Amino acid sequence: MRNPLEIKNSNLYELANRAEKKLAPVFAALDETVCRNQQKVLSAFINNNISDSHFSATTGYGYNDRGRDALDRVVADTFGAQDALIRHNFVCGTHALTVALFGVLRPGDTMLSVTGTPYDTIQSVIGITDSPKSGSLKEFGINYREIQLSNDGSVNIAAIPDALTEDVKMVYIQRSRGYTLRPSLTVAVIEEIAAAAKRRNPDVIVMVDNCYGEFVETDEPTQHGADLMAGSLIKNPGGGIAPTGGYIAGRSDLVEKCSYRLTTPGTGREVGCTMGHNRELFMGFFNAPHVTGEALKSAMFCSALFEEMGYEVSPKFDEPRTDIIQSVIMKTPEALSAFCRGIQSGAPIDSSAVPVPDDMPGYDSKVIMAAGAFTMGASIELSADAPLREPYAVWMQGGLNYHSAKAGILLAADCVSVIPAE
Repeated sequence: MRNPLEIKNSNLYELANRAEKKLAPVFAALDETVCRNQQKVLSAFINNNISDSHFSATTGYGYNDRGRDALDRVVADTFGAQDALIRHNFVCGTHALTVALFGVLRPGDTMLSVTGTPYDTIQSVIGITDSPKSGSLKEFGINYREIQLSNDGSVNIAAIPDALTEDVKMVYIQRSRGYTLRPSLTVAVIEEIAAAAKRRNPDVIVMVDNCYGEFVETDEPTQHGADLMAGSLIKNPGGGIAPTGGYIAGRSDLVEKCSYRLTTPGTGREVGCTMGHNRELFMGFFNAPHVTGEALKSAMFCSALFEEMGYEVSPKFDEPRTDIIQSVIMKTPEALSAFCRGIQSGAPIDSSAVPVPDDMPGYDSKVIMAAGAFTMGASIELSADAPLREPYAVWMQGGLNYHSAKAGILLAADCVSVIPAE
Protein backbone atom coordinates (compact mmCIF):
# COMPACT_ATOMS: atom_id res chain seq x y z
CA MET A 1 0.00 0.00 0.00
CA ARG A 2 1.35 3.44 -0.93
CA ASN A 3 2.16 6.00 1.73
CA PRO A 4 -0.09 8.99 0.95
CA LEU A 5 2.04 11.23 3.20
CA GLU A 6 5.29 10.56 1.40
CA ILE A 7 7.17 13.72 0.44
CA LYS A 8 8.85 13.69 -2.97
CA ASN A 9 11.19 16.58 -2.18
CA SER A 10 13.47 14.94 0.39
CA ASN A 11 15.10 18.30 1.22
CA LEU A 12 11.91 19.27 3.02
CA TYR A 13 12.61 16.80 5.83
CA GLU A 14 15.81 18.64 6.73
CA LEU A 15 14.03 22.00 6.55
CA ALA A 16 11.26 20.64 8.79
CA ASN A 17 13.80 19.41 11.35
CA ARG A 18 15.47 22.84 11.42
CA ALA A 19 12.09 24.49 11.81
CA GLU A 20 11.10 22.29 14.76
CA LYS A 21 14.39 22.91 16.55
CA LYS A 22 13.74 26.65 16.37
CA LEU A 23 10.20 26.11 17.60
CA ALA A 24 11.04 24.21 20.80
CA PRO A 25 11.16 27.25 23.14
CA VAL A 26 8.18 28.85 21.39
CA PHE A 27 6.11 25.69 21.87
CA ALA A 28 7.10 25.59 25.56
CA ALA A 29 5.80 29.13 26.10
CA LEU A 30 2.60 28.28 24.24
CA ASP A 31 2.01 25.27 26.48
CA GLU A 32 1.93 27.62 29.48
CA THR A 33 -0.85 29.65 27.84
CA VAL A 34 -2.80 26.49 27.01
CA CYS A 35 -2.45 25.30 30.61
CA ARG A 36 -3.81 28.54 32.03
CA ASN A 37 -6.73 28.63 29.60
CA GLN A 38 -7.59 24.98 30.18
CA GLN A 39 -7.67 25.50 33.94
CA LYS A 40 -9.88 28.55 33.46
CA VAL A 41 -12.42 26.50 31.51
CA LEU A 42 -12.27 23.61 33.98
CA SER A 43 -12.89 26.04 36.85
CA ALA A 44 -15.97 27.42 35.06
CA PHE A 45 -17.37 23.88 34.66
CA ILE A 46 -16.77 23.06 38.32
CA ASN A 47 -18.11 26.36 39.66
CA ASN A 48 -21.31 25.92 37.64
CA ASN A 49 -21.80 22.30 38.80
CA ILE A 50 -22.08 20.89 35.30
CA SER A 51 -23.55 17.39 35.34
CA ASP A 52 -24.86 14.76 32.95
CA SER A 53 -28.35 16.20 33.38
CA HIS A 54 -27.25 19.31 31.45
CA PHE A 55 -26.87 17.20 28.30
CA SER A 56 -30.58 16.34 28.09
CA ALA A 57 -32.37 17.28 24.86
CA THR A 58 -35.29 19.68 24.62
CA THR A 59 -37.69 20.20 21.72
CA GLY A 60 -40.35 22.69 20.73
CA TYR A 61 -40.05 26.00 22.57
CA GLY A 62 -37.20 24.76 24.74
CA TYR A 63 -38.49 26.36 27.92
CA ASN A 64 -36.35 25.77 31.02
CA ASP A 65 -33.47 24.15 29.13
CA ARG A 66 -31.01 23.72 32.03
CA GLY A 67 -28.11 22.79 29.80
CA ARG A 68 -28.53 25.78 27.50
CA ASP A 69 -28.64 28.19 30.43
CA ALA A 70 -25.72 26.53 32.25
CA LEU A 71 -23.55 26.66 29.14
CA ASP A 72 -24.23 30.39 28.85
CA ARG A 73 -22.90 30.81 32.39
CA VAL A 74 -19.81 28.68 31.69
CA VAL A 75 -18.95 30.76 28.62
CA ALA A 76 -19.57 34.05 30.42
CA ASP A 77 -17.41 33.02 33.38
CA THR A 78 -14.59 31.79 31.14
CA PHE A 79 -14.55 34.97 29.06
CA GLY A 80 -14.83 37.28 32.06
CA ALA A 81 -18.14 38.62 30.74
CA GLN A 82 -21.36 39.47 32.56
CA ASP A 83 -23.43 37.26 30.26
CA ALA A 84 -23.29 35.13 27.12
CA LEU A 85 -25.44 33.44 24.50
CA ILE A 86 -24.00 30.26 22.98
CA ARG A 87 -26.34 28.58 20.51
CA HIS A 88 -26.21 25.84 17.90
CA ASN A 89 -28.58 27.84 15.68
CA PHE A 90 -26.06 30.56 14.94
CA VAL A 91 -25.24 29.35 11.44
CA CYS A 92 -21.78 30.97 11.26
CA GLY A 93 -19.63 33.66 12.84
CA THR A 94 -21.05 36.30 10.50
CA HIS A 95 -24.54 35.38 11.71
CA ALA A 96 -23.54 35.83 15.37
CA LEU A 97 -21.94 39.19 14.56
CA THR A 98 -25.02 40.24 12.59
CA VAL A 99 -27.35 39.39 15.47
CA ALA A 100 -25.15 41.46 17.79
CA LEU A 101 -25.07 44.45 15.40
CA PHE A 102 -28.82 44.44 14.79
CA GLY A 103 -29.43 43.70 18.46
CA VAL A 104 -27.88 46.91 19.78
CA LEU A 105 -27.91 49.41 16.88
CA ARG A 106 -30.98 51.46 15.99
CA PRO A 107 -31.97 53.72 13.05
CA GLY A 108 -29.90 56.92 13.12
CA ASP A 109 -27.01 55.29 15.00
CA THR A 110 -23.54 55.18 13.47
CA MET A 111 -21.17 52.22 13.56
CA LEU A 112 -17.51 53.27 13.49
CA SER A 113 -15.00 50.61 12.42
CA VAL A 114 -11.56 51.51 13.77
CA THR A 115 -9.79 48.62 12.02
CA GLY A 116 -10.47 49.75 8.46
CA THR A 117 -12.88 47.95 6.18
CA PRO A 118 -14.20 44.78 7.84
CA TYR A 119 -14.01 41.23 6.55
CA ASP A 120 -15.73 40.56 3.23
CA THR A 121 -18.88 38.85 4.54
CA ILE A 122 -19.59 41.66 7.03
CA GLN A 123 -19.51 44.27 4.27
CA SER A 124 -22.86 43.05 2.91
CA VAL A 125 -24.32 43.11 6.43
CA ILE A 126 -23.29 46.74 6.87
CA GLY A 127 -24.31 47.74 3.34
CA ILE A 128 -20.86 48.82 2.17
CA THR A 129 -21.04 46.80 -1.03
CA ASP A 130 -23.53 47.59 -3.76
CA SER A 131 -25.65 44.53 -3.35
CA PRO A 132 -29.16 43.84 -4.65
CA LYS A 133 -29.85 41.83 -1.51
CA SER A 134 -31.97 43.49 1.15
CA GLY A 135 -31.68 43.64 4.91
CA SER A 136 -28.39 45.48 5.52
CA LEU A 137 -27.82 47.90 8.38
CA LYS A 138 -27.77 50.69 5.80
CA GLU A 139 -31.25 49.77 4.61
CA PHE A 140 -32.46 50.08 8.20
CA GLY A 141 -31.05 53.59 8.50
CA ILE A 142 -27.89 52.69 10.43
CA ASN A 143 -24.87 54.67 9.29
CA TYR A 144 -21.31 53.48 8.88
CA ARG A 145 -17.90 55.12 8.95
CA GLU A 146 -14.40 53.76 9.28
CA ILE A 147 -10.92 54.84 10.30
CA GLN A 148 -8.24 53.55 7.97
CA LEU A 149 -5.34 51.66 9.44
CA SER A 150 -1.93 53.31 9.66
CA ASN A 151 0.67 52.55 7.00
CA ASP A 152 2.17 49.81 9.16
CA GLY A 153 -1.21 48.12 9.57
CA SER A 154 -1.76 49.26 13.16
CA VAL A 155 -4.89 50.94 14.48
CA ASN A 156 -4.79 54.75 14.35
CA ILE A 157 -5.84 55.19 17.97
CA ALA A 158 -5.09 58.92 17.92
CA ALA A 159 -7.80 59.43 15.29
CA ILE A 160 -10.55 57.83 17.38
CA PRO A 161 -11.57 60.81 19.59
CA ASP A 162 -12.20 63.16 16.65
CA ALA A 163 -14.14 60.46 14.80
CA LEU A 164 -16.46 59.87 17.78
CA THR A 165 -19.21 62.30 16.92
CA GLU A 166 -22.48 62.28 18.87
CA ASP A 167 -24.19 59.87 16.47
CA VAL A 168 -21.58 57.13 16.95
CA LYS A 169 -23.20 54.37 18.98
CA MET A 170 -20.62 51.66 18.41
CA VAL A 171 -16.87 51.35 17.96
CA TYR A 172 -16.28 48.16 15.99
CA ILE A 173 -13.02 46.20 16.17
CA GLN A 174 -12.04 43.26 13.99
CA ARG A 175 -9.44 41.40 16.00
CA SER A 176 -8.18 39.06 13.29
CA ARG A 177 -6.49 40.09 10.07
CA GLY A 178 -9.11 38.63 7.72
CA TYR A 179 -7.87 38.58 4.13
CA THR A 180 -5.24 41.24 4.84
CA LEU A 181 -1.63 41.14 5.97
CA ARG A 182 -2.01 43.57 8.85
CA PRO A 183 -1.23 42.22 12.34
CA SER A 184 -4.09 40.84 14.40
CA LEU A 185 -4.85 42.69 17.62
CA THR A 186 -3.75 41.79 21.12
CA VAL A 187 -6.17 42.27 24.00
CA ALA A 188 -3.79 44.99 25.23
CA VAL A 189 -4.31 46.97 22.00
CA ILE A 190 -8.07 46.38 22.23
CA GLU A 191 -7.93 47.81 25.75
CA GLU A 192 -6.14 50.91 24.42
CA ILE A 193 -8.81 51.37 21.73
CA ALA A 194 -11.61 50.95 24.25
CA ALA A 195 -10.00 53.40 26.67
CA ALA A 196 -9.55 56.03 23.95
CA ALA A 197 -13.18 55.65 22.91
CA LYS A 198 -14.57 55.70 26.46
CA ARG A 199 -12.60 58.83 27.37
CA ARG A 200 -14.41 60.62 24.55
CA ASN A 201 -17.81 58.99 25.12
CA PRO A 202 -18.27 56.72 28.17
CA ASP A 203 -21.54 55.38 26.73
CA VAL A 204 -20.20 54.20 23.38
CA ILE A 205 -20.43 50.44 22.82
CA VAL A 206 -17.12 48.76 22.04
CA MET A 207 -17.74 45.58 20.04
CA VAL A 208 -15.13 43.03 18.93
CA ASP A 209 -15.28 40.49 16.15
CA ASN A 210 -13.36 37.85 18.10
CA CYS A 211 -13.31 35.15 15.40
CA TYR A 212 -10.07 33.14 15.42
CA GLY A 213 -8.89 34.87 18.61
CA GLU A 214 -10.45 32.89 21.46
CA PHE A 215 -7.96 31.20 23.83
CA VAL A 216 -4.91 32.46 21.92
CA GLU A 217 -4.06 34.72 24.85
CA THR A 218 -4.91 34.12 28.49
CA ASP A 219 -7.49 36.94 28.55
CA GLU A 220 -10.33 37.90 26.23
CA PRO A 221 -11.47 41.34 24.98
CA THR A 222 -14.41 41.38 27.41
CA GLN A 223 -11.84 41.47 30.23
CA HIS A 224 -10.14 44.49 28.69
CA GLY A 225 -12.78 47.07 27.85
CA ALA A 226 -14.94 45.42 25.21
CA ASP A 227 -18.67 45.65 25.90
CA LEU A 228 -19.60 42.93 23.43
CA MET A 229 -17.88 40.27 21.34
CA ALA A 230 -18.97 37.44 19.09
CA GLY A 231 -17.50 34.43 17.31
CA SER A 232 -18.06 31.04 15.70
CA LEU A 233 -18.10 27.56 17.24
CA ILE A 234 -16.57 25.96 14.15
CA LYS A 235 -13.51 28.04 14.97
CA ASN A 236 -11.58 28.09 18.26
CA PRO A 237 -14.30 27.86 20.96
CA GLY A 238 -15.99 24.80 19.45
CA GLY A 239 -12.88 22.71 19.98
CA GLY A 240 -13.39 20.77 16.75
CA ILE A 241 -16.39 19.02 18.31
CA ALA A 242 -19.24 21.52 18.03
CA PRO A 243 -20.92 20.77 14.66
CA THR A 244 -22.16 24.34 14.21
CA GLY A 245 -23.05 27.42 16.25
CA GLY A 246 -21.72 30.67 17.61
CA TYR A 247 -21.68 32.88 20.66
CA ILE A 248 -22.17 36.44 21.86
CA ALA A 249 -20.70 37.57 25.18
CA GLY A 250 -20.45 40.82 27.07
CA ARG A 251 -22.50 43.24 29.13
CA SER A 252 -25.72 41.66 30.35
CA ASP A 253 -27.99 44.44 29.02
CA LEU A 254 -26.47 44.18 25.55
CA VAL A 255 -26.59 40.38 25.49
CA GLU A 256 -30.25 40.60 26.47
CA LYS A 257 -30.94 42.89 23.49
CA CYS A 258 -29.11 40.46 21.23
CA SER A 259 -31.30 37.61 22.50
CA TYR A 260 -34.40 39.54 21.36
CA ARG A 261 -32.91 39.79 17.88
CA LEU A 262 -31.95 36.09 17.89
CA THR A 263 -35.50 34.97 18.72
CA THR A 264 -38.26 37.52 19.35
CA PRO A 265 -38.79 40.62 21.50
CA GLY A 266 -40.19 39.47 24.81
CA THR A 267 -39.09 35.84 24.61
CA GLY A 268 -35.35 36.31 23.96
CA ARG A 269 -33.17 33.65 25.55
CA GLU A 270 -36.11 31.91 27.27
CA VAL A 271 -36.90 29.96 24.09
CA GLY A 272 -34.82 27.85 21.75
CA CYS A 273 -34.68 24.09 22.06
CA THR A 274 -31.29 22.41 21.93
CA MET A 275 -32.35 19.06 20.42
CA GLY A 276 -29.51 17.15 22.05
CA HIS A 277 -26.66 19.44 20.96
CA ASN A 278 -25.74 20.50 24.50
CA ARG A 279 -23.28 17.67 25.03
CA GLU A 280 -21.33 18.54 21.86
CA LEU A 281 -21.20 22.23 22.74
CA PHE A 282 -20.09 21.56 26.32
CA MET A 283 -17.43 19.08 25.20
CA GLY A 284 -16.22 21.31 22.39
CA PHE A 285 -15.87 24.34 24.64
CA PHE A 286 -14.06 22.23 27.24
CA ASN A 287 -11.53 21.03 24.65
CA ALA A 288 -11.16 24.43 22.99
CA PRO A 289 -8.01 25.66 24.81
CA HIS A 290 -6.06 22.50 23.95
CA VAL A 291 -7.25 22.38 20.34
CA THR A 292 -6.48 26.08 19.89
CA GLY A 293 -2.97 25.35 21.14
CA GLU A 294 -2.58 22.58 18.55
CA ALA A 295 -3.75 24.98 15.82
CA LEU A 296 -1.22 27.56 16.98
CA LYS A 297 1.61 25.01 16.90
CA SER A 298 0.55 24.11 13.36
CA ALA A 299 0.60 27.76 12.31
CA MET A 300 4.03 28.27 13.88
CA PHE A 301 5.42 25.23 12.08
CA CYS A 302 4.02 26.45 8.77
CA SER A 303 5.62 29.85 9.37
CA ALA A 304 9.03 28.41 10.28
CA LEU A 305 9.05 25.88 7.42
CA PHE A 306 8.05 28.28 4.66
CA GLU A 307 10.49 30.90 5.94
CA GLU A 308 13.19 28.22 5.63
CA MET A 309 11.99 27.76 2.04
CA GLY A 310 12.48 31.48 1.35
CA TYR A 311 8.87 32.67 1.49
CA GLU A 312 7.63 35.80 3.23
CA VAL A 313 5.38 34.84 6.14
CA SER A 314 3.22 36.71 8.60
CA PRO A 315 3.47 36.37 11.51
CA LYS A 316 6.95 34.95 11.84
CA PHE A 317 7.24 31.77 13.87
CA ASP A 318 8.41 33.52 17.06
CA GLU A 319 6.22 36.62 16.89
CA PRO A 320 3.42 37.05 19.45
CA ARG A 321 0.11 35.69 18.16
CA THR A 322 -3.42 36.83 18.80
CA ASP A 323 -5.23 34.59 16.32
CA ILE A 324 -4.67 31.17 14.77
CA ILE A 325 -4.16 32.42 11.20
CA GLN A 326 -0.89 32.07 9.31
CA SER A 327 -0.33 33.83 6.02
CA VAL A 328 2.28 32.97 3.40
CA ILE A 329 2.95 35.21 0.41
CA MET A 330 2.87 32.82 -2.53
CA LYS A 331 3.29 35.59 -5.19
CA THR A 332 1.59 33.65 -8.00
CA PRO A 333 -1.86 32.10 -8.42
CA GLU A 334 -0.19 28.81 -9.39
CA ALA A 335 1.76 28.59 -6.13
CA LEU A 336 -1.29 29.60 -4.11
CA SER A 337 -3.37 26.88 -5.72
CA ALA A 338 -0.59 24.33 -5.22
CA PHE A 339 -0.46 25.12 -1.49
CA CYS A 340 -4.20 24.52 -1.17
CA ARG A 341 -3.98 21.27 -3.13
CA GLY A 342 -1.29 20.04 -0.76
CA ILE A 343 -3.32 20.90 2.34
CA GLN A 344 -6.35 19.12 0.89
CA SER A 345 -4.31 16.01 0.02
CA GLY A 346 -3.28 15.69 3.67
CA ALA A 347 -6.82 15.96 5.03
CA PRO A 348 -8.56 13.03 6.74
CA ILE A 349 -11.76 13.78 4.81
CA ASP A 350 -12.01 14.29 1.02
CA SER A 351 -8.25 14.05 0.51
CA SER A 352 -8.82 13.20 -3.16
CA ALA A 353 -10.71 16.44 -3.83
CA VAL A 354 -8.90 19.09 -5.85
CA PRO A 355 -9.56 22.68 -4.70
CA VAL A 356 -10.27 25.15 -7.51
CA PRO A 357 -11.05 28.88 -7.34
CA ASP A 358 -14.73 29.75 -7.56
CA ASP A 359 -17.22 32.49 -6.76
CA MET A 360 -18.51 32.49 -3.19
CA PRO A 361 -21.34 34.49 -1.58
CA GLY A 362 -20.08 37.60 0.20
CA TYR A 363 -16.70 37.77 -1.58
CA ASP A 364 -15.69 40.10 -4.43
CA SER A 365 -13.01 37.77 -5.87
CA LYS A 366 -12.87 34.11 -6.74
CA VAL A 367 -11.86 32.16 -3.64
CA ILE A 368 -9.98 28.89 -3.34
CA MET A 369 -10.52 26.80 -0.23
CA ALA A 370 -8.94 23.61 1.06
CA ALA A 371 -10.79 22.03 3.95
CA GLY A 372 -10.98 18.28 4.35
CA ALA A 373 -12.82 18.58 7.62
CA PHE A 374 -15.12 16.44 9.74
CA THR A 375 -17.32 19.53 10.09
CA MET A 376 -17.95 21.36 6.83
CA GLY A 377 -16.11 24.68 6.76
CA ALA A 378 -14.58 24.27 10.21
CA SER A 379 -11.48 26.45 10.23
CA ILE A 380 -10.32 25.07 13.58
CA GLU A 381 -9.54 21.99 11.49
CA LEU A 382 -6.57 22.29 9.12
CA SER A 383 -7.65 24.45 6.22
CA ALA A 384 -6.33 27.04 3.82
CA ASP A 385 -8.09 29.62 1.71
CA ALA A 386 -7.51 32.81 -0.21
CA PRO A 387 -9.10 35.17 -2.70
CA LEU A 388 -7.30 35.08 -6.04
CA ARG A 389 -5.89 38.58 -5.96
CA GLU A 390 -2.46 40.08 -5.44
CA PRO A 391 -0.18 39.48 -3.59
CA TYR A 392 -1.58 35.94 -3.86
CA ALA A 393 -1.19 35.26 -0.16
CA VAL A 394 -2.69 32.13 1.34
CA TRP A 395 -4.22 32.07 4.81
CA MET A 396 -3.85 28.80 6.68
CA GLN A 397 -5.52 28.01 9.97
CA GLY A 398 -6.49 25.16 12.23
CA GLY A 399 -5.21 21.71 13.02
CA LEU A 400 -7.04 19.46 15.49
CA ASN A 401 -3.69 17.98 16.41
CA TYR A 402 -0.23 19.18 15.53
CA HIS A 403 1.10 15.89 14.20
CA SER A 404 -1.51 15.44 11.47
CA ALA A 405 -1.40 19.15 10.62
CA LYS A 406 2.38 18.93 10.23
CA ALA A 407 1.91 16.20 7.61
CA GLY A 408 -0.57 18.35 5.68
CA ILE A 409 1.75 21.35 5.77
CA LEU A 410 4.65 19.24 4.47
CA LEU A 411 2.45 18.07 1.61
CA ALA A 412 1.61 21.70 0.83
CA ALA A 413 5.32 22.55 0.81
CA ASP A 414 5.98 19.57 -1.47
CA CYS A 415 3.36 20.74 -3.98
CA VAL A 416 4.68 24.30 -3.93
CA SER A 417 8.30 23.22 -4.35
CA VAL A 418 7.68 22.06 -7.94
CA ILE A 419 6.11 25.39 -8.99
CA PRO A 420 8.63 27.60 -10.83
CA ALA A 421 9.60 30.74 -8.85
CA GLU A 422 8.17 34.04 -10.06
